[in-house]
Amino acid sequence: MLKEERLDYILKKLQADNKVLQTELSNDLQVSEDTVRRDLESLAQSGLLIKVRGGAIPHSPHPYSFKERIGIHEDDKRTIAGKALSFLHDGQTIIMDGGTSTYTLVKMFPANLRLTVITNSVPIAMQLMEHPSTEVILTGGRVFKNSQVTSGLDTIRMLEKFRADICFLGVCSLHPTAGITGIDLGEAEVKYSMIRSASRVMALATIDKMGTAEPFKVCDITELDTIITDRVNEGVIQPYLNLGIKVI
Repeated sequence: MLKEERLDYILKKLQADNKVLQTELSNDLQVSEDTVRRDLESLAQSGLLIKVRGGAIPHSPHPYSFKERIGIHEDDKRTIAGKALSFLHDGQTIIMDGGTSTYTLVKMFPANLRLTVITNSVPIAMQLMEHPSTEVILTGGRVFKNSQVTSGLDTIRMLEKFRADICFLGVCSLHPTAGITGIDLGEAEVKYSMIRSASRVMALATIDKMGTAEPFKVCDITELDTIITDRVNEGVIQPYLNLGIKVI
């Protein structure tokens, strides 16, 4: 089988199964695992998949720009936000990153909810300017216009000064073994600082982001307390439940 045929087979199997294993591909394609490993590396360098130990998994399906992401899966994000609201009560200090799911959650805050919200998201801070009962702390640092968040050392240093009750994390990708990952190193480092600054960490993720990965690691999946998703698919969520993570 020609290399181009092998690569095409791998991508089709990845699309069908949401993962590929080197051992299975070696048997299917009747080639050595070293050959499969090189094929996966070639596809990874082309940005068509993410290599993990023993195989590969797909990229997150969503684009990067905040403006592009805000209109995707709006109903699903409202479902997630509705579940997340049940964890909020007066007097809490909350950290929220610049995800569109966290932005949707903020838009659903009841007018009488009294919180302190720490965020690196310019849209979230702007939205909360209209909220009558919420104190807003916008972290410093350089503003990245595409994602509309602050990032960098100043952002991280400011986050280190806080201890929040909950960190609500909008995630690009999460995977049982690859962990939480993203497509920007700076944003990944900021997210990790947010996690370290909170007693509980809740990931907000539509079901299609689960089982995917991107190049830059935020943290191990076991750093999470809870995954809040739009629909509970038993087959998708079982690996997370096996690790002791609550999925709702």
